[in-house]
Amino acid sequence: MEKEKQKKPRTELERLAQEFLDHLEIEMNRSRRTLESYGRVLSHFFQWGELVIPADITFGRVREYRLYLNRKENGRGETLKKNTQAYHAIVIRTFLKYLAKQDISTLAAEKVEVGKIPDRQVDFLEFDEVERLIAATQGIDAKSLRDRAIVELLFSSGLRVSELIGLDRNHVNLDKEEFSVRGKGSKLRIVFLSPDARLALKAYLDKRTDIDPALFVGYPKKGLQTKKAKERDTERLTPRTVQRLVKHYAKKAGIVKDVHPHTLRHSFATDLLINGADIRSVQAMLGHASITTTQVYTHITNERLKEVHRSFHAKRKKSA
Repeated sequence: MEKEKQKKPRTELERLAQEFLDHLEIEMNRSRRTLESYGRVLSHFFQWGELVIPADITFGRVREYRLYLNRKENGRGETLKKNTQAYHAIVIRTFLKYLAKQDISTLAAEKVEVGKIPDRQVDFLEFDEVERLIAATQGIDAKSLRDRAIVELLFSSGLRVSELIGLDRNHVNLDKEEFSVRGKGSKLRIVFLSPDARLALKAYLDKRTDIDPALFVGYPKKGLQTKKAKERDTERLTPRTVQRLVKHYAKKAGIVKDVHPHTLRHSFATDLLINGADIRSVQAMLGHASITTTQVYTHITNERLKEVHRSFHAKRKKSA
């Protein structure tokens, strides 16, 4: 395969940024998506501030950039989310740490404070909503069986949509009801199948007559196969297709929440914690590198515990 051509850096900072991204790819084993995201942030920062050399990155310029991000509005008059603003700060700070390790004189990374990031809003489905969502996929044709298997598997395993669509048939062991998946940072973890997910997958795979290695494939209508799909050697589903089908069945099930594949991942984690699983086990099953990421779910379960406390505490009758 011909090596991808990289745009030649025009400034010293652009050159150093490319070396930084190479470091993230090789030494830190970061994903292509992460590299692209970091690259966009740094490029935007350099262009906004007309920054050319490391010495151009000063405390004042970074502060002005943070103010710019905080006040910037989109076409709907909305400002950037605090999490997005914090992400820009994290990327810049990580780049500055890299420069310091290379003994390049510039702003000290600790001068860039990220600040408190607001607690992330986690949307999840109640168990009865999950049941309604799964029931909405009923059907015996290949597409319906596929869709049921997808929904069952997302709730059973807590897979990210990127992990789901990357699965091949030979990755999944229906007999053992478990398999390995490579998640963020190329980390391997074990995920498990519920009995219902296993049955749904078996019914779907038994219906398959093609030889495509992908676990989940598309079924385009006659004459509507896109040129892009024809050029591929597989009908493997795209993230967008999975997003659309989950939203379709949520609407069909009468669920008013904005449901995405990740909603089922949240529902998986919340269901485990509410039913007594410990936070470390949930961290391992989700593939989170840090327990801090998993702790976002404790806010939800704490609220549930509060409800239980109110319902059952002090119900004893006072003795005479």
